[in-house]
This record gives sequence, structure tokens and C-alpha cells, in this order.
Amino acid sequence: MTDIARLLEARSFVELNARQRACELLDDDTFRELLGPFDRVMSPWLAQQGIVPQSDDGVVVAKGHISGQPVVVAAIEGAFQGGSMGEVGGAKIAGALELAVEDNRRGIPTCAVLLLETGGVRLQEANLGLAAIAEIQAAIVELRQFQPVVGLIAGSVGCFGGMSIAAGLCSHLLVTREARLGLNGPQVIEQEAGIEEYDSRDRPFIWSLTGGEQRHACNLADAFVADDVASIRDAVRGLLAAGNRDLPRSRRHAWFLERLAHLGTDCEQLDAAAVRALYQGERP
Repeated sequence: MTDIARLLEARSFVELNARQRACELLDDDTFRELLGPFDRVMSPWLAQQGIVPQSDDGVVVAKGHISGQPVVVAAIEGAFQGGSMGEVGGAKIAGALELAVEDNRRGIPTCAVLLLETGGVRLQEANLGLAAIAEIQAAIVELRQFQPVVGLIAGSVGCFGGMSIAAGLCSHLLVTREARLGLNGPQVIEQEAGIEEYDSRDRPFIWSLTGGEQRHACNLADAFVADDVASIRDAVRGLLAAGNRDLPRSRRHAWFLERLAHLGTDCEQLDAAAVRALYQGERP
């Protein structure tokens, strides 16, 4: 098959909405949504600020099977409020993970897949959103003791804020070229440090530092795959089959701190190549 034919046959995962993404990952006819839009569980805080709420608060949670294994899937809708985490959406994700934990305790080996398309905490819900993210992080760590938790950052919103920490806690993290991962988003960095330090409009610069390919090369993501439904589905299945890592990334903090220590206390801003070399074990 030629490259052009392969391109024409590919189906973009990034272009799908959250519910479609969850459906595509699950085995046929196993998708069962929990607290769907007809349950009308939505944020009570947005309307008070003149913001139209969404009936599922921008989070799709489902149970089903992947390769015949029970799984919970939580997919964040990046098109609603930038995929921000509020009280309701965060509670849905944390509840799904806790449900998987209970399944495992009852002898049902249930894993989890998190589709992370989020700018982090929803500022309109402030502390409530932060508390929800903390619950998600705790639930990931708890479920990891039983079955793998696979995080997937596809694009185009990326994964930032407290949810980037949640991504780092996953057993495995899968990214595409279109993905971005960072603690602070480009606009936040520019606002705080100035445009001379970080130009949020410079897309090649941003992707060179926080894009999926760079994060994978820096050992901050475990798998890198093209934006194609079939390729992503196969990659997720492979990571679930691999089980949990012997040493999760969140417990390798000493190695990462050791790498950063090479920079010293007075270091010029690194370019993408220098960052990659640093995390690959080479001194800049």
C-alpha cells in the first residue's frame, strides 16, 4: 500500500468527539454509558455565571470490554469549556476509577482508559475542581495496584494543569503527534513570564517542547502513535495487555531530579534538542 492510499484509508481519532472516541476503543456492542446526558447531571455553578452548562458536564464515562477484558473508559470533551475539570465532571471520572477498584476487589479484573483532553481545573469552580482532580489522582494510584490505567492524549486541546499530573500517574501514557502535555499551558506561561520567554502563538516552538513526539522522546510518554483510529485502538490494547510497569514513572522521580540537577541554578533556556538530550541521559 502506498503512503497516499494509507493516508486516504486512515480515520482521524483527533476529529472525533469524546463519546465517539470511547466507542471506538471498546469492543463492538459493549459500550454502556454511565450518567449519560439524559441523566442531566451537570454543573450547578456555570449558569450562575452566565455560562450554558452541558448535560454531561463534558465528561463521558462508560463500561465495556477491550479485547474481552472489562474496562472503564472516561473521555473528556475538549470542545466544552476547554475540557476543564469541575466538580461534576471530575467526580464522574473519580467515580469510574473507584468503580473499577471495587470490581477488582470482587474478583472482576477491570482496568481503565482515560482520554485526556483538558486544560486542567475549571477556574469557575476553583477549589471544587482542584478537589476533584485530587480524587482522580488518588483513584489512579489505587487502581494501579490491581490493573493498568492507560492514559491517552490525542489532541487538539492537550493535557495541562493538575490533569497533567494525573497523566503522569497512569501505568502507561500514549500520545499522538498532535498531543501536548505540560503542567502549564502556553498562554499561562506567556502571561506570567512574558512573550519574550514563551510566545504562545509560536506553534512550532510550542510543539517542539510539549508536543507528543517530544514528550515520548523525553521518556514522559510510553508510546507514540499516528492519529488513526485503528492504530490508536491497537496501541491501547497492547498497553493494557502489557500490565503494570514494575517501576511506575511516578516512582522514578529521583532519576528525573538527577537529570535536572545537571542544569545547575543559572541555566539559559534550553531548546527542544537540548531538552531531549537531557532526558535521554546526556548532559546538555
